[in-house]
Amino acid sequence: MARKDRKQIFQLQNRSLISMTNPKSPIAEQFRTIRTNIQFSNVDEEIQTMIVTSSGPGEGKSTTTANLAVVFSQQGKRVLMIDADLRKPTVHYTFRTENHIGLSNVLTRQTTLEEAVQTTAQENLWLLTSGPIPPNPSELLGSKGMQNLLEKAKDEYDLIIFDTPPVLAVTDAQVLSNLADGVVLVVSSGKTETDAAKKAKELLDSAKAKILGVVLNNKKQEESHYYYYYGGK
Repeated sequence: MARKDRKQIFQLQNRSLISMTNPKSPIAEQFRTIRTNIQFSNVDEEIQTMIVTSSGPGEGKSTTTANLAVVFSQQGKRVLMIDADLRKPTVHYTFRTENHIGLSNVLTRQTTLEEAVQTTAQENLWLLTSGPIPPNPSELLGSKGMQNLLEKAKDEYDLIIFDTPPVLAVTDAQVLSNLADGVVLVVSSGKTETDAAKKAKELLDSAKAKILGVVLNNKKQEESHYYYYYGGK
């Protein structure tokens, strides 16, 4: 690989995990603001399981998920990030790790959660990649095995964050949203159509999901290329 290509990939990875690589940046501060708003969105009981999704692809869902996992772990919480996109997984690229064993292996009882979980460069943050892509993602995510995984993970971690496929593409996010304490919906300024965002919310509502709020991604400001805004339901 050419030096220029390696440099571009490194820069992309640094930007993807900006809360870890540049915690004093304005964008990292926005992620900490989102973290605070999530914590205040449910004052009656603490959120222990959360999914992050979007209406369609390319709206910044996975980058948002990874950075939220980082800022929660920086707060001292034991965080497990799970790549539940069993169709087009990307979390292992973001964290530059292997994806030979992961969620799909645990759900099909080929391995245990303890054996599949990986450590990361961020203290208090662990990772469960997707594992090999299965032929039946929705069925696996809605299986008894997923419920067992969640029960075990809750004993080990303070917060479990799922990166899921877009709502309008497949039913996976709806299936998981019914099991989680809350959902964060990511939309992209200038890209996400209003009707698509509304339809995604309707589908999540029909699954009886608790929508914690919306993250507006890629909103350009005068002094920043990216801006993250968190709005409650």
